[in-house]
Amino acid sequence: MEPMPIPCPAAWVPDATGMDAFNAAYRQARQQRAVFIAVELQGPRWTVKADALTAPQHSIDTAVYDAVREAVIHLIRTRQIRRDSSAGPVYFALHDVGRRGIRKCPPGQFCWGDLAGGCWC
Repeated sequence: MEPMPIPCPAAWVPDATGMDAFNAAYRQARQQRAVFIAVELQGPRWTVKADALTAPQHSIDTAVYDAVREAVIHLIRTRQIRRDSSAGPVYFALHDVGRRGIRKCPPGQFCWGDLAGGCWC
């Protein structure tokens, strides 16, 4: 299974740990009318966030939303993320992603979770 492409290079996904960093990253996405995507360290684990409200000119295709929702449900059921993680439709938050859950996937992409041997990137 080939990894699904991420919407931007991994180097562009900011660490939004702390209120100032989160606000700065969200403000930048809103100003650029880009989808907000960030990771945030919360204790020993990570939260991965995406918010399409910062890019009102874009809509999330139904098939894409369904695929992401199924991926989030799978990650919750397999206890790779917390049950209070959000699966959209415009805001996504994956809570308690462990260090094993965020890893480098070739070529230079960050991947979250394990979906039947592949990555959700």
